[in-house]
Amino acid sequence: MDNHSYNFPSDCTPLTNCKSARKPAGSTVVNMGNTGKNAPRDYLVWSLCNTLYVNFCCLGFMALVYSIKARDQKTQGNLQLAQECSDKAKWYNILAAGWNLLIPLLAVVLLVLLLIHLGTSEGSFDFFGEDGFQNFMKLFSW
Repeated sequence: MDNHSYNFPSDCTPLTNCKSARKPAGSTVVNMGNTGKNAPRDYLVWSLCNTLYVNFCCLGFMALVYSIKARDQKTQGNLQLAQECSDKAKWYNILAAGWNLLIPLLAVVLLVLLLIHLGTSEGSFDFFGEDGFQNFMKLFSW
C-alpha cells in the first residue's frame, strides 16, 4: 500500500491529535529477577588496592581475579557461582591485607630493635659512638 492511496479517518490526520484511533493503554510488566536475595559483593576495589600495594605471593592478584569472576557471574545472573567467587575473593583479600600490614610492621620492628641493640652494645663495635645517636637523628632532620 502506498501513501497516496491510504485514506485517514475523517477525525484523524497525520499532524493532528487523533484520540479516537488510539488504543486503550495496557500494562507493562518488567521482570527484575530474584529480588528476594541480595546479590553477592565482588570486593573489586579492595582487591585492586591489595594488588597495587605489596601484593605478597600474588594474593592480591588472586583476589582481583576472583572479584572479576564474581562480577561477571553476577552480571550473567548465576548468583550461586558469583557467591562462591565472592567468598574466595574475600578470603584472598583478608590474607593479602594481613600480609600487607604484617610485612612493613615487622620491618619497622626489626629496624628499631637493630638500632636499639647496636646503640646499647658495649665492646669492640660501638655503632653510634659518643654522639652517634644525635648525629644519626640529624640525618632525618631538614
